[in-house]
Amino acid sequence: MDKSSVIGLIIAFIALLTGMVMKGVSLTAFYNPAAILIIIFGTISAVTIAFPMQELKRVPKLFKILFKETKLANDIEIIKMFSQWADLARREGLLALESKASEIEDPFLKNGLTLAIDGQNADYIRDVLTEEVEAMEERHASGSAIFTQAGTYAPTLGVLGAVVGLIAALADMNDIEKLGHAISAAFMATLLGIFTGYVLWHPFANKLKRKSALEVKQKRMMIEGILSVLEGEAPRVIEQKLSSYLTMEERRQISVESGAGGLGKES
Repeated sequence: MDKSSVIGLIIAFIALLTGMVMKGVSLTAFYNPAAILIIIFGTISAVTIAFPMQELKRVPKLFKILFKETKLANDIEIIKMFSQWADLARREGLLALESKASEIEDPFLKNGLTLAIDGQNADYIRDVLTEEVEAMEERHASGSAIFTQAGTYAPTLGVLGAVVGLIAALADMNDIEKLGHAISAAFMATLLGIFTGYVLWHPFANKLKRKSALEVKQKRMMIEGILSVLEGEAPRVIEQKLSSYLTMEERRQISVESGAGGLGKES
């Protein structure tokens, strides 16, 4: 489970509900079927109009991605692996990596290494793998765009809901007390629209973008590693090249391990 998504939602609802209570607003104000209908179903209808059904079918999967921890391989371990492969390839040739390819679970990495073992040139491998990464980025972007658009529509629909409520409230101004409750209920639609738009949908879109960026970064690192092994670069050179994808703390860690002989050595 992605703890940051769950913790963020809990804090958001606690902040909203506590703030309402502190301001003297009754929590029963949330029971506003008309506002819920306009905001929630209005947002769903707007998104349905805006996107083809083929993309909308992925929404349940997108929610799963949002609330499930993304399990990416450790970047440092990947660099160690490429260092070891480079050492083996320099000593015994690329065909010696065939046994390693059969052990790889990541389809992207396995495909890239297999292309290298099969004798494909570096330009071809880079083109194939880069196109695969770009296609993945496009799929991810279409998913985050759904939530971005939902975040754009919801606040506007909140204004629409408030206008509808005010029309109903001002239609009968004889009962002042009733008028006050009606106006309060009208602005509940605005609250729901702003809250769902800027606390749910836009942050969800950003979370998908960040998860996509991390995956893309790792795959680009894999491309550079595969090509470096193919070109016969020394393990130490590969470590230094791929370290550019790491944070400073991770670079220090790999530097210490390399100095201690924990990574592949040049032959």
